[in-house]
Amino acid sequence: MSAAVPRLLLLTDRAQLRPGRALTRTVRECADAGLAAVVVREHDLELRLRRALVAHLAEVDGLTVISSRLPDPSAMGVQLAAHQAAVPGWHGRSCHDVDDVRRAAAEGARYATLSPYAATASKPGHGPPLDADAFARDDGIPVLALGGIDPDNAHAAREAGAHGVAVMGAVMRARDPAGVVARLLEAVG
Repeated sequence: MSAAVPRLLLLTDRAQLRPGRALTRTVRECADAGLAAVVVREHDLELRLRRALVAHLAEVDGLTVISSRLPDPSAMGVQLAAHQAAVPGWHGRSCHDVDDVRRAAAEGARYATLSPYAATASKPGHGPPLDADAFARDDGIPVLALGGIDPDNAHAAREAGAHGVAVMGAVMRARDPAGVVARLLEAVG
């Protein structure tokens, strides 16, 4: 990611894609629709295959690629899980409460995702959703609302104070992922 944290961050999960849909094709189509940053999760992939995937996506013009949990030489940086120790260099952090966000800021994270914003089909039973006040705080880093985000509630997340949104399921499960990305970008302005 450049100095500016985008309003939309896509997290990958190829297991949620519709049958016959490839992850690289999906991310490329989303980038063509305006997506500027993606977090490559795919934690179950053999390291060699995961590195090849990150390297391939890093070749997409205008797309910032972030590796989830594992530093990768082709990625701009790493998105750490809430429980992971901070790493030197460029990183973001997954957070689940305001204390996590404060910790992320103190450790030099460039941004934080804060979840769950709403009930989510990707992680049923994860929650309950955070109070909207959690997104209105200013802890010194941009906070992206994650969990249950879709084009219908993305604008409300911004109005609640989130810098932007991070999305997985609404895009990964969509019949038209690029169309969902375009609607999300419109919603988060």
